[in-house]
Amino acid sequence: MNTELKKRITTSIIMLVVLFFCIFSHIVIFVITLILISCFVFDEIIKINNKIFKKNSLFLNAVSFIYLFGIFSVAAISLYKFLGSFFIFYVLLVCICSDIGGYFVGKKIGGKKLTKISPNKTISGSLGSFSFSILPLIIFTNFDEYEYFYSMNNFLFCLEISLFCQLGDLFISFLKRKAKIKDTGKILPGHGGLLDRIDGIVFAIPFAYIYTVGLSNYFKILI
Repeated sequence: MNTELKKRITTSIIMLVVLFFCIFSHIVIFVITLILISCFVFDEIIKINNKIFKKNSLFLNAVSFIYLFGIFSVAAISLYKFLGSFFIFYVLLVCICSDIGGYFVGKKIGGKKLTKISPNKTISGSLGSFSFSILPLIIFTNFDEYEYFYSMNNFLFCLEISLFCQLGDLFISFLKRKAKIKDTGKILPGHGGLLDRIDGIVFAIPFAYIYTVGLSNYFKILI
């Protein structure tokens, strides 16, 4: 195991422990953590925008701000409010497993490239992401209190979450390619920036909210 992979695994374990604490401790801690994450990600996006357009793009920065704080953050808080802390944790586990599957299967098998946007992404890695994304569903069907997860609808839900994670990953990879940078930052050893770690989650959470709760309750969290 090389040093970079050790850093990646260690950082992932620490993040998972912190994530577990923030989600299950109290909603106030969850909201504060979410806002802090959004602030860090917003700062990284601003730097990417500036590198692409060689200047401060107020329009794109405003769009990024609205998405992170008005869509992503509100969707996450709404999921927490309407479906509970465990469901948030479950969705994040699907995202994490999807990412792990794409990384390890892609590294192990390799093969044909998925797209020119990100040369490191392969078809085998994408299939690995879809396959690993159903692991949380399989795990939690063994617990009676969570048996409502067991259905074909929720099987497809895991695959769709994985799809949005992969699309988010590709979109951020496209922006990084345009900005001619490898990582969005250096805050996470082995991963790069915070956006490098949660690029898929930023897109998957709003989808999960629309899929499960629907837009009808979206503005209730703002009232």
